[in-house]
Parts: sequence; structure tokens; C-alpha cells
Amino acid sequence: MKIAIFSDTFYPDINGVAQTLKKLTNYLEGQHISYKVFAPNPASTEYVSDHIHRLKSLSFFLYPECRIAFPNFVQVKSEIEQFSPDLIHVATPFTVGLCGVYFAKKFNIPIVGSYHTDFNDYLHFYDLEFLSNPLWKYMKWFHSPFKKLFVPSIDTLEKLNNRGFENLEIFPRGVDCQLYHPNYQKELVLTRYGISEKFLLTYVGRLAPEKDLKTVMKIANSLPPELNKQVHWLIAGDGPLLEELQMAALPNMTFTGYLNGVGLAEVYSATDLFIFPSPTETFGNVALEALASGTPVIGANAGGVKHIISNGVTGHLCEPGNAEDFVTRIVQLLGNDPFRNQMSLNARKYALTQRWDQIFDNLLNQYSAVIDEPAKKIYA
Repeated sequence: MKIAIFSDTFYPDINGVAQTLKKLTNYLEGQHISYKVFAPNPASTEYVSDHIHRLKSLSFFLYPECRIAFPNFVQVKSEIEQFSPDLIHVATPFTVGLCGVYFAKKFNIPIVGSYHTDFNDYLHFYDLEFLSNPLWKYMKWFHSPFKKLFVPSIDTLEKLNNRGFENLEIFPRGVDCQLYHPNYQKELVLTRYGISEKFLLTYVGRLAPEKDLKTVMKIANSLPPELNKQVHWLIAGDGPLLEELQMAALPNMTFTGYLNGVGLAEVYSATDLFIFPSPTETFGNVALEALASGTPVIGANAGGVKHIISNGVTGHLCEPGNAEDFVTRIVQLLGNDPFRNQMSLNARKYALTQRWDQIFDNLLNQYSAVIDEPAKKIYA
């Protein structure tokens, strides 16, 4: 089996799509399955691989971390002819994704896609709601040739199904429970960031409007004064709102910048409650990472997150944007150690069932089913 992956983002980019695709290619290597990735050249050149064909690109003005690629169709055609893939997997609906769709049709190669980001939900946070109808029309047209469209959650599947999308399959996310676990030393994190308060509340993610950081700030400003004296906030991530958030920050709030690897895992493990108000997640990788670390999650009852958190068992689901609802749950859990400790055990137990290898095994079976469908590959 030979798999060609077309994506407008890939490692070392910092986002859920890039991380998921990197885990997929790691899995393919472990299974000795040939693959070729077509992706924009990154801002950083620290990662080089013979399996990746990099495309010239420029930074995107709304998302400076993301890049718009300008594929050289002659070069890509040559790569495709030389590699001769059995399947094309398109992960994003921009220029690289369009390139993948074009060559799948040109060479009659079976094509599948994955739906990672609900861009329509982002429009509200950028005052671009007027683009909703044309965006949905484009997304439906773009994904119509796919033999299967892999979506990360039931919520996304239902949303797309209601919009008339076809051939939908669940492709959830797993978590590395060897990296993310509850047994790191909390004191290391407290010392590293100069924290003396009793409780640690953490947000991890991109610092951007669609993550609803305004609600985080409202929550931080609404905690009862006596409890607030015992709480310290860690905000882990980077993005366009960083400077604005720092200017509005309370004295008990620390911005760590972007974290990954053991540094991020230590923060999750040291955290008493993970606060995640984002209503725009198709899945919510960071919520699952927190659960793997034995940290209960208080999140928005929206998107994929509502299928990760078991309400009252591994955390709580709150009305999106309702800071009072979040505050009520925080007060309840920080005031009840036995209940919070039981949630922590439940969280870790659930995360242990979310194994990447099982998820990718199923994806591989889906690939095989598409490849085995009657079709004739003709090179032009």
C-alpha cells in the first residue's frame, strides 16, 4: 500500500492537524507502509524528511503560523508518477488539498479526506458570518469526490450529515498515555513558574479568538475572593491574543508560551483543573491530554469536547460562554477533594482506552476498503 497525503499544514507546524498527521506517518512507518506527504515549506527548517515534498508558501495574514502554498504542478505530477500511490488522503481544503483532488481525478487514484477544522464556527469570532453560506457551498463541493470523509467526532459527523455531506466515517484521536500521566512531580512545575498558591488552574491551546479566551478572563475575574487567593492560573500557548491577554492578566496568572513534550505533560499533571471554554473544537486534543494526566476538565458543552468529557465523571460540561457556569463548577470541585480525586482516577482510566494504534488500525482498514473498490488507475 502506498499513501499520498496532501495537507496545507504538517510537522513542525503547531496545530492539531499537523500533530495528527505526524502521528499517522509515524504509524505508517512502523507498519512499513510507503507514504509521501505534500505540504507547504514551514517557517522552521528543523525537520527534513525524504518522505515529504515541500511546496513554496507564504504566511497567511489571519493565521501567521499557517501558510498558503503555491504548488508547482509539474513537480507534483512528476512526484506522483514516480511514487504511484494506491490512495490519496487530503487533509485540508486549501491550495495543497485542491492539488491533491486534481491529481486524484487526473490519474484516477482513489481519494479520501479528513475533516479537522470547522471553519464556519470560526467566522463568528472574526466578524465574518456573512461568508457562512459560500463557505459551506465550497466545503461541500470540495469534499464531494471523496470515497470516505473521516471526521473526528459524532458532533462533526451529525453537523456535516445535516449539510448533505456523504461517506462520513468517525476517525477519533488518541493520546500518548506514556507521555501524559499523573505521576510527574508537581513541585517542579510550581518552582519553575514561581507558584505558591494551593490550586493550579490551566488552559492549553492557541491564544486566538475562536478559543474564547474572553471567557477564561471572565472566569478568572469572577472567582470568589477567598478562593481566588488560593488559585494560580497557567496559560500555555501562543497566538495573536497573547499581548492583549497579558495586559489584562491578573497577578495570579502566568503565561508560559508554547509548551510541548515533557514540559507540557508536567504542567497537565500538576494542574488541579483544566479549563477549556473553546466552543469550536471538532475534537479537542488538549482535553484528552489533560484527562490522560489525571486532570479533570471543565469544558464547553460544544463540538467534539462534549464527547470527550463525561459530565460529572471525568469533568463538567458548561454552557459555552457562560463564565458563571464555569465558576460554579470550579468552586464545587476545588471545595471537594474526594470528588475531585475520584474524577482524576476516572479521567486517567478513560484516557487509557483511547489508543492511537487501535485508531490507526481501523483507519488502515478503511484505506484498504477504498483501494479494493473496483477502479482502474490510468496515468495520463
